[in-house]
Parts: sequence; structure tokens; C-alpha cells
Amino acid sequence: MDYKKTAISILELVGGEENVQNVIHCMTRLRFNLHDQSKVDRKRLEKVPGIMGTNVSGDQFQIIIGNDVPKVYNAILDNSAIKIDSKTKQSAKKQNPINAIFDVISGAFTPLLPAIAGAGMIKGILAIAIAFGWLTNQSQVYTILNAIGDGAFYFLPILLAVSAARKFGSNVYVAATIAAALLHPTITALLGAGKPVHFLGLPVTAVTYSSTVIPILLAVWIASYVEKWVDRIIPSMFKLILVPTITLLIIVPLTLIAVGPLGAILGNWLSLAIGALFKYGWIFAGLILGGTFSLIIMTGMHYAFTPIVMNNLATKGYDFILPSMFAANMGQAGATFAVSLRSKNKSFKSLAMTTSLTALMGITEPAMYGVNMRLKKPFIGGLIGGAVGGAYYSAVGVKYFILGGNVGLPGIASFIGSTFVLAIIGLPIAFAAGAIATFIMGFEEVESEEEQETTPAEEPNTVDTKSELVVAAEKVFSPLKGEVKALSEVNDPTFSTGIMGKGLAIQPQEGKVVSPVTGRITTIFKTKHAIGITSDNGAEILIHVGLETVRLEGKHFTAHVKDGDYVEVGQTLVTFDMDAIKAEGYDLITPVIITNPDRYQTIEPVKQGRINAREAFLALQ
Repeated sequence: MDYKKTAISILELVGGEENVQNVIHCMTRLRFNLHDQSKVDRKRLEKVPGIMGTNVSGDQFQIIIGNDVPKVYNAILDNSAIKIDSKTKQSAKKQNPINAIFDVISGAFTPLLPAIAGAGMIKGILAIAIAFGWLTNQSQVYTILNAIGDGAFYFLPILLAVSAARKFGSNVYVAATIAAALLHPTITALLGAGKPVHFLGLPVTAVTYSSTVIPILLAVWIASYVEKWVDRIIPSMFKLILVPTITLLIIVPLTLIAVGPLGAILGNWLSLAIGALFKYGWIFAGLILGGTFSLIIMTGMHYAFTPIVMNNLATKGYDFILPSMFAANMGQAGATFAVSLRSKNKSFKSLAMTTSLTALMGITEPAMYGVNMRLKKPFIGGLIGGAVGGAYYSAVGVKYFILGGNVGLPGIASFIGSTFVLAIIGLPIAFAAGAIATFIMGFEEVESEEEQETTPAEEPNTVDTKSELVVAAEKVFSPLKGEVKALSEVNDPTFSTGIMGKGLAIQPQEGKVVSPVTGRITTIFKTKHAIGITSDNGAEILIHVGLETVRLEGKHFTAHVKDGDYVEVGQTLVTFDMDAIKAEGYDLITPVIITNPDRYQTIEPVKQGRINAREAFLALQ
């Protein structure tokens, strides 16, 4: 391969050097942050000799090279003015707001996929067991299995709060506490008592928060701004206590008074509109409701329909709203089924097939959040399927007679009555419409490391469906300016023998430690000589300034961050007086250790010899 020629072609076809914000590489890929991805000519790029393929992951455009990627990367730097320490800027082309919302929701749900997929499957199996009479919902076996299956969904706001906080850059434990407060039994009982509730004279609307998505996402999003604002104005010595305290005191009441009830208020208006729509709209009523029910469920506004459904069953003996919910679920199941047929990613194909089955059983969350919303177009395909099924149900006048609690195949007994056969026909109609719409629209394939790369060691930004561990390749940058040394050269067996983990050491030439990754400070010792950081991608890093410097008890060290702070690459963490420490007889060699090496297949040095702070240091694969 002519590396220079390949590099020049790449620069031209990604929109020119001026379109490049930043470029890094991992073991097999060039990873570009571009100002405008629409300027990329992917078809021509994939024909360039040496390029195996391209992929887009979030805001990152990736070019798959293989084992020669370091040489191509160096050729790009040699033939351009691009610097490896370029700071990522916001893309010049703003993301479509709808796509941005989908990305936030699907991005927050991605780490939760193993939990909700497994729990969804258990709920689906239980629904079948009840439908066939293998279990009764009064048995102790059912109670325990139902808790296992339903736990992830009932407490979904807590799981989602943790994931969303990581995405928004706020404290995950404060976010989880916000969600826990909303789900606390005393709050649930207070809001469900049927009496007016007030907080400091302000009305609190009764809302059910279990299993909801939008309220907690909004709450954590707002909390991320409140937390940063409070952090700026509180003195350092009081931040540990006052920042979370003030954040909680603002966000939880705000959510109860304004954010959460917004869904309930909109739901009440929606229920009135739906009632009028079914009274005067005929076929359009089912089309609109079936096509929007999945969105309604996301907000939690479907709870507003309960009084209408109950009243219809009590006064008329049947309901006309819930058939559209059946159609919506069948549409999402069909869309996910189409993904399983069309996807070339083996692991994602398996996930799509599994979640399609659980959606057929009436548990759509894994399919919606884990597959369809992640790919965007399949979610739209599912909405189309629901609309088609809902329109059919309205046109033929399908009725729902028995309040069974399940809106999937195990719940079809609720249709038993004069329109039972018509109801059964509608289920495959909605399923097929969702599948066909998705198949026609297509979707952007989820990257498959095993199929796209010659080196199977790298699995960045993918979810291992066999565990809850999200494994991502990552580049760790140097936290110091100095000379790179092997750990074996460190005169301390704790580090030199690899007991603490794998990594390198640096003999510093400057008394400043900067963050080697973007992530959160997990520990900064009181003596300020050692810092623990967890990156956004999960790497756990220990930076230990000097040997036995703990004995200085913080003397000659100044900390610029504290536990829990969110930091970016290159941000100053600690400064220290090199001359003073050396004068007291301490060795300043600084081990930089990856303390969770079992997470990675390889931990490789990027550079030997002299290195600058923020220069590529370790490659984790």
C-alpha cells in the first residue's frame, strides 16, 4: 500500500483537510470528527486501495483500514496541518432535532439492553405460561418470576437515570437518587391517594412514574445544568455536600410539580381528543391512535386512557381504544423482525429476533429502545404498522371485551366476542405492515466488528449481549510531559510486577498532571499524589506521582479537582513542585496503570521515549 497516496485520497474524500475537526486511530480504524459529514464521498472512499469499509457511529466517521492503520494515520498527519491534539468542536451542521432526541433516548438505553432484553424475555415466557394455564398469577412461582421480569421495567427510571447522567455528564448517583425519590413508596402512596397534594403551596399532579421514560430523561437533563451551575458558585470546601443537596432540592420538587405532570396534563388533553376522534373520526381514529401509541407509551401518557377504558367496559361492555395499542405493539414487533432479517450484524440480528418475540408477547420496550429507536427508521416503520393495524380495527369496528392486562398475543382472549375473528386478522396485518415498511425504508447497519474487520480484537462501542459490560476501544493520552518508561523499570514491585494492572510509567519533566481521558474523577487521595479516573468508555486509570510520596502527606502537591468531578482530556488535575519533592529524596517516576486490564484484549504503548502531555500514550482494545 502507498500510505501517502492513500492518506491524500482520504483527506480529499472526507471533504478536505478543512472539514476535519480531529482524527485519531485505534487498532484497525481511523476515527474522524468532521464539521459536515455530508461532504464525505463514501462510495469513492470504499474503492480506495487499502480501505476495507466505512462506518458512522454517532458523530464519528470511521474508515476501516486494518493492521496498517497507524501508518496511514501517520501519513495523514505528515501530509496535512492536522494536529493530534486538535480539540473537538461542535459540528458546523446541526443535527436534526428529531434525530437528536432519538440519539439521546437510544444512547441512554444502549447500556441497559442486556437487562431489559433478559427481563422482557422472562415477562414474555410468563405471559405464555399464564395464557396456556401452566401457571396462575396467584402462585408463588409466578410472583417471584414476575418480580424478576418486571423489576427492570418498574424501576426503569432509576436504570435510565444512571445511563442518562453519563450521557449528559452529570453525577450518576445524584441522578439515580432523583429517580428513586420519584418511585419511593411514600410518594407513590401520596400521589395515589386521590387527595390534593401540594409542596410549599404549589400543586403536585398525581403521576405514575414507574416504567416511564420521558419524565426522568427531562429531569436528569435539567439536573445536569443545575449541577454544573451550583458547582460553579459553591466554594470548593463545601461542594461535596452542598452541590448534590441543592441539586436534589431543586430537581425532585421541580419534577413533581412541573416536569412529570406535564405528561399527565398532556395525557388528559389527549384522552379527550381521542374520545372525540373515535366519536367523529371513524377510520382515522384508529390510524392516528395506532400510529402514535408507541410515542404515547414513552411519555407515560397512556395511563390517562385508563379511566376511559374502564368507563367504556362498564357502560358499553367493550372498549375501542385498546385494539389500537395491540396494533402499535404488533407494528413494532414487525419492524424489529424486519431488522432481524435484513441486518448483517450477527449479534444485532439475534437481538432483533429476540426482542421481536418479546414484543409479540406485549413487552415492546426492548424492541423499541434497543433496536428500532436506535436505528430510527425501523421505529418509524413500527409506527406505520401500528397506524395500518389501527385503521383496520376502526374500519371493521373491532371491540375489546375483557380487561386482561396484556396487549400482546397472550392477551388475545380479551377480544373474545362478536368481533373476535376480525381482531385476530388485524394482528398479522399490523405486524406485516411494520415489517414491510421497515424493509422498504431500510436502515443504517449497526457496525459489526467481526464482519467488517480482519482483526477481531477490536469491539468499540458495541454491547456484549452476553453480559452487562459495554466494551469500547479507547486511546489514553499522556498525563505528563516526560520520558516513557516500562513498568518493569519502576523500583516498586507493586507496579513493576503488574499487581496493580498494566500500563507504563513516565519520568516527569514538568510538575503538572493532566487528564489522560474524558471521564470522571473516582478518587483523588488526600495526599494528592494519586488520582483515579474512570473514562466515559469504562477504562479505570490510576496515576501515581512518584514512589512513596504518600509520606509527604500532600506537601508540595496542589489538587485542582475533587472526587466526582467530570474532566476532559488535557484538563489539569494536580500540580506539584518537582524540585522540592526531589530535594526530599523521592523518586518522581509516575506509573500510569489501567487497573481493569481484564476488560481489554490488548493494552499497548503508542509511543516510546520522550512524550508530551496530551500526546497519545496507551491504546486499549
